[in-house]
Amino acid sequence: MIAATFSAVRKFLLPPADWPILRKAALLALAGALVAGCFGILHDQITYTVSPEYFTRMKFDQFRRVDFGIPERMFVAEIGFLATWWVGLIAAWFLARVALPKFDSPGKRVMIAMAIILGITVLFGAAGYFAGPGLLGNRLGWREALDSFGVIDTTAFYQVAGIHLGSYVGSLLGWTAMMTVFVMRPGTAI
Repeated sequence: MIAATFSAVRKFLLPPADWPILRKAALLALAGALVAGCFGILHDQITYTVSPEYFTRMKFDQFRRVDFGIPERMFVAEIGFLATWWVGLIAAWFLARVALPKFDSPGKRVMIAMAIILGITVLFGAAGYFAGPGLLGNRLGWREALDSFGVIDTTAFYQVAGIHLGSYVGSLLGWTAMMTVFVMRPGTAI
């Protein structure tokens, strides 16, 4: 039972394929990691501008193991990259594993899908900016937690928390939508 389950999971994560297909999938996954990492850098630069306290009171502590004493803005960029590169790697890997044997111009399709995912992520992040204070400001325990962190500008903190949560939701929904499109669409050229 355990061996059969492990085999099924392994085949799902790494289906049998020829070396050239696996190599192309790996290259597309690395491209996805780079795209997502760069997005994370820009994302966190923007959110640091809105609420530096989100980083100085929380994120810097979460990533203290990789704090090498660089200036704050560079550390924010490092956090943004480290928090997102792996999402792009995984998303592009699965998109590529479906696209490569199925579509003409699979690399183009994967990159278009990644752009759509980024667009959806940005939209949900923007919605989170506006929804964050309303959704998080009245949650039990949040005010006390922010007081214990020493947060002064709670509205900005809630806005940035909303942006981050919205971005997570947007990226997951965008990836799910693109995977669905890839799986359901017949193998044709763009």
